[in-house]
Amino acid sequence: MIVETKKRSLVKAFSWRILATLTTILIVYLVFHNLKLASIAGGFEFIAKIIVYFIHERVWNKIRFGKEEIEPFVIWITGLPLSGKTTIGDEVAERLKKVGFRVERLDGRDIRKLFPKTGFSQEDRIVHNERVAHLASILERNGICVVASFVSPYEEMRSFARGLCKNFVEVYLKCDVETCEKRDREGLYERARRGEIKNFTGISDPYEEPVDPEIMVDVRKMNIGEATDKIVGYVKRRFLR
Repeated sequence: MIVETKKRSLVKAFSWRILATLTTILIVYLVFHNLKLASIAGGFEFIAKIIVYFIHERVWNKIRFGKEEIEPFVIWITGLPLSGKTTIGDEVAERLKKVGFRVERLDGRDIRKLFPKTGFSQEDRIVHNERVAHLASILERNGICVVASFVSPYEEMRSFARGLCKNFVEVYLKCDVETCEKRDREGLYERARRGEIKNFTGISDPYEEPVDPEIMVDVRKMNIGEATDKIVGYVKRRFLR
């Protein structure tokens, strides 16, 4: 989460005192009808109280009373190809950053570039998933929240990731093959049906639906904004008190 710096505290102190001092000058002038007296009183008050305010702010920043550390977490978005994982994951990450979370985004489109020789057989996918799960768990242990979006078609994959991460939030984007295929501008599903793409999830390779995900989003009935609201709302309720 974001921590207030000394510079910010100082700027806040000055802006507050300027407003408060102008108020004091106005009150003294209205009571005594003496602008010189009002200006002197305002000047003394400005100097004395800005020092007191700054010290007060910094002391409270060191007191743990009323403070609660926000534990990092891993949001793992899974679903069929073209079910909206990347788009929704991007939106969720941006919303969480605005709230104040430190967020790292992991997505299949980027991670595959780091391991270009990784294939799409079941064994290759499991190994690839384990790499991502390890990376996510390392980021989490170092205080960074993770929004990961991967097909991760096998329950074994997702269970492995859950076992590595302390606060694991599985998000299942429920969508049928027909709906995903309608969104397919690159013709991946069609090529898979013709046999040009091997081991394509939903066509020539199975997708094992999550048994008990923390969040289930039916993307056939919810738009991107509604799906994002549901996921971010869950995170706020669970991790922000």
